[in-house]
This record gives sequence, C-alpha cells and structure tokens, in this order.
Amino acid sequence: MKDLKVLDVTLRDGGCVNDFNFGQEYMDRILRAQEASGVDMIELGYIDNKAGSPQGRTKYCNEKVIYQHFLKHKKAGVTYLAMFDYGKYDPDLLEERRPEGIDGIRCAFHKKNRKDVIEVGKKVIEKGYEFYIQPMITMRYSDKELLELIEDVNRELPDASGFYIVDSFGEMHPNDMNRMLNLVDHNLIPSMTMGFHSHNNLQLSYANAMSLLQFPTNRSMMLDSSIMGMGKGAGNLCTELLLEHLNMFYGKSYQIPALLEVIDQVVNQLHAETYWGYSVEYYLSSVNHCTPSYAKHFYDKHMLPIDQVGELLAQIAEDKKISFDKDYAESLYRAYNEKKSVDDAATVEALRKKLQGKNILLLAPGKSLETCKESIQSFVDTEENLVCISLNTKPEFATAYEIVTRQEEYVEAMRGGRDIIVTSNISKGGRGNVAILNYKDWIEVRDTTYDSSGIIALNLLQACEVKSVRLAGFDGFSLDINDNYFDPNLRRPLTAKEAEQRNAFFPRFLKEKKDAGMDIAFLTPTKYQVL
Repeated sequence: MKDLKVLDVTLRDGGCVNDFNFGQEYMDRILRAQEASGVDMIELGYIDNKAGSPQGRTKYCNEKVIYQHFLKHKKAGVTYLAMFDYGKYDPDLLEERRPEGIDGIRCAFHKKNRKDVIEVGKKVIEKGYEFYIQPMITMRYSDKELLELIEDVNRELPDASGFYIVDSFGEMHPNDMNRMLNLVDHNLIPSMTMGFHSHNNLQLSYANAMSLLQFPTNRSMMLDSSIMGMGKGAGNLCTELLLEHLNMFYGKSYQIPALLEVIDQVVNQLHAETYWGYSVEYYLSSVNHCTPSYAKHFYDKHMLPIDQVGELLAQIAEDKKISFDKDYAESLYRAYNEKKSVDDAATVEALRKKLQGKNILLLAPGKSLETCKESIQSFVDTEENLVCISLNTKPEFATAYEIVTRQEEYVEAMRGGRDIIVTSNISKGGRGNVAILNYKDWIEVRDTTYDSSGIIALNLLQACEVKSVRLAGFDGFSLDINDNYFDPNLRRPLTAKEAEQRNAFFPRFLKEKKDAGMDIAFLTPTKYQVL
C-alpha cells in the first residue's frame, strides 16, 4: 500500500458506551493522549443538531462548538474528523471549513440511503472538508449493490477522501474481509483511500486488521481503532495493540506509553462505570446478524436463559435487524413467551379457594432475607392465618408455594419437589405439585414488559381476593450487584438507568394495588419508596 493511517475513534465510537458524557476533563486527557501517541487521525465525536451539546460531551450540536470549547490547539500533521449519521444532521447548516476547526467529516448511512449520500458529500466537499463515505453494515450489500455505490462515488464524488468497509455488527471473518477488500480495491478509483472500521463481537477485529495490512494494493489505507477497544457493545480494535504491531513489523514509531497512561488514569474508570467488551449476548447478535442493542435488551431483562436469547434474536425480521426498535423488541419478547398458552381458569380458582382471606407473606430473594432473618421468623411464628410464598428462591422459611418465572429455578424447584406456581412460558406441564398460570394474563405491559415474579404474584393475589400482603426481601436495586440478592448465584449486572427504572416502577405498581383495597406493607428495609 502507499501508506497506512490510523484513525483513533475513542471520542466518537467510545461515546456510544456512555452517551458521549465524557466530561470536559476526560475529553481533554484522551485527546492529549491520542496526540502524544502519534496517531495520524483523530475522530472527535458526532455532530447532531438535534441531540448534540455545546460542551462536555462528544456529541456536538454543530461543528463550531468543537473548536470553540474543545479543540483549542491542533497538532501539526494530525487530521481531525467528526462524524454524522445521515438524517441526524443537516449539512446545509455546516459552515465553511476553518483552519482551527475539524478537517474532515465522515458520513455513516444505511443501505436505503446510499443514493442520497452523494448530494450530502457534495455539500460537505464544497465547504472545504475532507469527506469519508461510511456504508454501515457493508456486509448487507450484495456485490451488485456495493459495485453500484462505488460507481456512483467514482462518478459523482471523485474528490471524496475515503471509502470504508464497515463491520457494524462484528460479523466479518478474514475470508469476508478479503472478499470485501478485493471488491472495493479493484473498483474504487485509485486516488481514493480505502478504510476499515470493525467491531469485536467475534474477537476478530485484530485478525481482520491483519488481513488488511497484508492485502496487496497500491492505494492508501485507513484503519480505525479505539483506546482499550472502547466502543459500543463488544467494542473495537484496540489502538494500543494495533500501534504496537505497526511499530514492530512496519517500522512505525507510535508512542504507546501515552495511551497506557490514559488507560490507567481515565479509560479504566470509564470501563468500570460502563462495561464494553466481549460477551455472549454480543456474540449471539453477531451470528444472528443484528444490532447488538437487541441482544442487550433481551439479556438485560434477566428472565431468559442465554440460549433462549439466541432463539429470540433468530426470530428478528430481516428489515428490523439493522436498527433497534424497542416496541418491536417488546412485541417479539411477549410473543415468544406467550406462544405457550394455557387455560388457567381452574388453576386460579383452586388457588383462590386456598388463599382467599389469608394473610400472605411474599419472600423475594433480596439480601434482607438473610440480614433480617430473625424478625421475619418472629413474624412467621406469631402471625395468624398466614401463607408464605417465595419468589424464584427457596428461603430458610417454610413456604406453601414458590412462584417461578425463571427456567433454571423451575428445574431446581422440580428437583426439590416443592409446590410450584409457574408461568406457561416456563412450563406447560408437570406433576401434581405444579400450578400453571397463563403468562400473558399476569404480566404488566406499559412502557416495557414487566414480568417479574413480584408483579405476577401481586396480580395473582389480587385475583384471589387476598386483602393483606407483607413483603420481605423486596430490597430494590443497587448498582452494587453484591447488595441485591442473598444468593450470590442470582447476581446480575445492572446499569444506573435500569436500577432507577425498576426502583421507580414498583412503588407505582404497589400504590395501584393499595388504591384497589389491598393492604400492603414492607417487613424489611427497601429502596422502594411507596407512594
């Protein structure tokens, strides 16, 4: 190749991890480290005139605020870029290129917009910027479609600076890489740089980068990476690993210590706050050729075994795989669980006869079941007409039933011969100690699907005309997963947003039950604030 340039995308693709909320200090420190490392190009973030900010974030409301509030001094020899997604920024708002501002713009677009991006590119180039063409999910193009796009670019945008192969879903293998490189290299005009942007769902970003480096071509090449692989989902090619390789085998002299220092002082902290990197759900999104947002959405419910998450991903319609649609994901999730339907009228009537008029103690698996064990036992020993029901757990207290909404707990409960109330998405049959509820009839569907055992239990108790319910182990959710359950095997990762949503919804739900005449009170400490 003529030459290879490394583009570090930490401030842009890395921003997808934390909603671009790096804060000004971390933005400055990352930029200084990028410049000190000697990388050839730096992507400073997104431009989005609707969702962007003037400062403190790397999603900017316009290109001017970049040099007004962030890029105060440009390093000679470095090319500074920003990106916008087609449809999320109006290129007519772009001002003429200024020496103190960004040098170029990358435009990412879906296949359906491939014709429209030509006019966008012309406008950007006319205003003096370098323009880079980013066809997202390039693997979704047929050879014919990709060749047509390249022909359009050659004819209409010959002054564009670069054309990219983009592995948005991290699904490319080295053989895919070689096919794409040959297809683009043999048809793109020789003067245009060819670039590659990868995601690491299959842990193949580095291998694919090696394929690019070994590819025989006379054109200039660009290779994207980020510090410690910081990027959405499984992340990206690691800048520090790539630069080390280029130093060793290609005679480069990049300064790795600058990156190691910012990893130690900044990026490790960001990684502790919001995880990125390999995970099984992102692997599943890759092999099912869909955006990892679906995998994260289904997995974060913590209601399905991982193999069933894979089954759900396989059911996503082709036209929905590219962009995440929450309403569609929720409808798919409910349809998946509702396909095992049962007539539970007789089951509910039998439970009503046993529970009507009883005092109920619901035992959730919060850590307070352990820390407040003595006070709970005292209540159990003294309360008259009491029925204890556990939720997805076997506590030390004697219980009449266990309500089960998780597959793994159902297997354990069956092995233990416990009396089980189970939803039909988990089981449609069993021995005489299993009462089956029709999943669809006991969940709550609001802004999302609420199908936790606590929600189902309280809806069932209301139908059984239970008037008095006491709650133990309903601790609410903490970001420290060690605080959430008495059984460490139940620990699940949780984001601040997820904890906030769960801690806010359940009190509202309890208030509705109380307004309907149910006497509900907590026996153990809780983060839920009852309204």
